[in-house]
Amino acid sequence: MGGTGKTPHIEYLIRLLEPKKLKIATLSRGYGRRTRGYRIAEASDNAEIIGDEPMQYVSKFRNITVAVAESRREGIEKLLKGTPRFDVILMDDAFQHRWVKPGLSILLTDFHNLYTEDHLIPSGTLREHASSSTRADIIIVTKSGRVLSPITRRNLTDQLAPAAHQRLYFSYITYDKLKPLPGVNCPKPADCYSSLLVFSGIANTYPFKYYLTKLCSHMESLNFPDHHRYSLQDINGILKKYDDIFTKNKAIVTTEKDAMRLQRPEILNLLKGIPIYYLPIKIAFHNGDGEAFNQDVLSFVSKYRRGID
Repeated sequence: MGGTGKTPHIEYLIRLLEPKKLKIATLSRGYGRRTRGYRIAEASDNAEIIGDEPMQYVSKFRNITVAVAESRREGIEKLLKGTPRFDVILMDDAFQHRWVKPGLSILLTDFHNLYTEDHLIPSGTLREHASSSTRADIIIVTKSGRVLSPITRRNLTDQLAPAAHQRLYFSYITYDKLKPLPGVNCPKPADCYSSLLVFSGIANTYPFKYYLTKLCSHMESLNFPDHHRYSLQDINGILKKYDDIFTKNKAIVTTEKDAMRLQRPEILNLLKGIPIYYLPIKIAFHNGDGEAFNQDVLSFVSKYRRGID
């Protein structure tokens, strides 16, 4: 039901494929948007038009095409009929979209909540039975620690028991420096604050919050549902919580995905003068897994396009 890290892994794939001069498109449902149907994202769009994850791709990658469609099959057909001629279409959150048979299927599972230990909704967070994992070509255990011992790796491999046709890799999150929310003036560097109010509307918040505890001496938090559309009442509630923190040396921090949902004039007007930052994330792989995973992806792509180095 979300929270395994699909968005940063899609960004990893974009960074891997872009230098190869490939024509890349991403295709998402566009969760949280107020529009319907197929749409090619434009730089002037916001999360209400295309969704927070596509908006994040648009804001970070200028040389790719970002599309949204409830029906991935319809979206693919329209992308293939349009221009330019795409070499790669990356779909996020499409493992259950059975109308489409992907050429390469990558399944993510959270280190702290493996699908082998989970259950179907509503008892757990699985959308389909764990046995469906055999459809995947690659399985990635995400959100592992920065140190992965050989024993832990072996135990998890035994537990997941990948089939002969599957490759298993382990990734973890790396964080960039806190960045000011676009449209809001933050006068001081983010590392100058001793108290942080943290809010987020994502499925799994524990890596985000855990990292921020190391950047401050005092932290308070507010949680919202995944893909939450922030209202003015929500923002006023966040600001009240911020005002109640008994120190002057304080700031607000949110996730990169949440920052996309705050890019509305009425919200930014409320936040003017408030030091508010977001935390960018990236994906890294353990113990040579990155090289092997990259080669898997590039080898697959090279079957359909010549000239890949």
